[in-house]
Amino acid sequence: MGLNTVDMVVIAVYLAGVTLFGLHFRRKQKTLRSYFLADNLIPWWAISLSIVAAETSTLTVIGVPGMAYDKDFRFIQLVIGYLVGRILVSGLLVPQYFRGRLVTAYQLIDRRFGGRLRSLTAGMFLLTRAAAEGVRVFAVAIVIRIALGGLLGRLNDAQRDVTAIAIVTALTLAYTFEGGMAAVIWTDVVQLTIYVCGTLAAAYSILHAVPGGWETIHAVAEAAGKFRVFDLSLNPMVTYTLWSGVIGGAFLTTASHGTDQLIVQRLLAARSESQAKVALIASGVAVFFLISLFLLVGALLYVFYRLVAPATTFSRTDTIFPAYIVTRLPHGLGGLMIAAILAAAMSNLSAALNSLSSTTIVDFYARFRPKSSEARRVQLSRTATIGWAALLFVLALFARHGGKVLEMGLSIASVAYGCLLGVFMLGVLTRRASETGAIIGMLIGFALNLYLWRFTAVPYTWYVAAGSIATYAAGYGASLITGRGSHRTHPMRAIRIEE
Repeated sequence: MGLNTVDMVVIAVYLAGVTLFGLHFRRKQKTLRSYFLADNLIPWWAISLSIVAAETSTLTVIGVPGMAYDKDFRFIQLVIGYLVGRILVSGLLVPQYFRGRLVTAYQLIDRRFGGRLRSLTAGMFLLTRAAAEGVRVFAVAIVIRIALGGLLGRLNDAQRDVTAIAIVTALTLAYTFEGGMAAVIWTDVVQLTIYVCGTLAAAYSILHAVPGGWETIHAVAEAAGKFRVFDLSLNPMVTYTLWSGVIGGAFLTTASHGTDQLIVQRLLAARSESQAKVALIASGVAVFFLISLFLLVGALLYVFYRLVAPATTFSRTDTIFPAYIVTRLPHGLGGLMIAAILAAAMSNLSAALNSLSSTTIVDFYARFRPKSSEARRVQLSRTATIGWAALLFVLALFARHGGKVLEMGLSIASVAYGCLLGVFMLGVLTRRASETGAIIGMLIGFALNLYLWRFTAVPYTWYVAAGSIATYAAGYGASLITGRGSHRTHPMRAIRIEE
């Protein structure tokens, strides 16, 4: 069937509307706290929904249904670990962040260890977040290439990808540049609402498109093993087992939600420590139900395409859900669903741009230019946002040559998360770790994860656990061997910054 004029109008209206909505928050931010933390005026429920939007990008919207279509529901085991990880972050790290007026996670590292390790951890975040985000931005091109195939018919695949990525990057940059964190969070809330409603509508459509409805779907999917949730295998080479899910998922989320500025910045924008904790835990419950919904969509699509042959063969499972939207949904609803997937992309991209910019200015520029004015720092924050948008655009083009976008993005992030979490564990759990020892441990943990990623068949679900344990053990041992060294070996306390 394909998209028609009505669908294109819906998509255009959405893109224009969300951009204007984000620009509505434009104001003269006079301090870094107002630009990056919205002056701590955001309620917990909005922060919770924003965390969900940042965590579930286009990779999730198109990757998780494709995973269920290709395999089963075992991915949900990882999400169980996500809930455990949030509890750990709430107990161990959130209190540390609210003992001072912080803007980034890596100011804690400076207070506990020193400037060298702060630069190393902040730099690690910048490099790996940019690489992982490039994969997420590329996921947009997969959707646009299918949705706008008619309009972009004269372009080759590379040109279509460039066009798609450029459109979304430019529009997201507009409101992120002007509105700061307030625009990011409130547009996240709107965009999450849109793509959840769109996904529910798509699921309803598939359910009623299958002859026999749910009874047929349940019978076919059950016979194919699509509803399998738990895998008790002890084989570490199996990607999704109960053990890799609960343990690996807990480590992954403790790292991503406790040491990654992308999420930590949202927690720091909360009105209080208690509201930050509530927002974090509530987001875990929401993510569990959202991932379950996407997995169900994948199972529905599996049954549908067993009974109704697709118009074309699927070159990759990431394209199955977008292809159904374009070819099977009623006009108007198809356009809304494409807009919903773009919503997921824009919400995640805006979060990445803001967090990359905040780390660049607070953890690097402000440290080396301590006498610069707040007005100058805010101005440079906007400039940094533009620079990171350009870099992510380039990295997204390189991501075209990767594999399945969901697992590729998680793998890149997990490589860095291991050593980052290990360093924070050294700061929170021990008094004896020194800056030199922690640096040595971090480099060893990062090297181990690079080796696991590039030269072994170990699945990414174990990277964070392996890297953090290696970083902690090597860092603690190196600290004992090299001596305490630094006067900064008191328990981790937050550093106060000028407003």
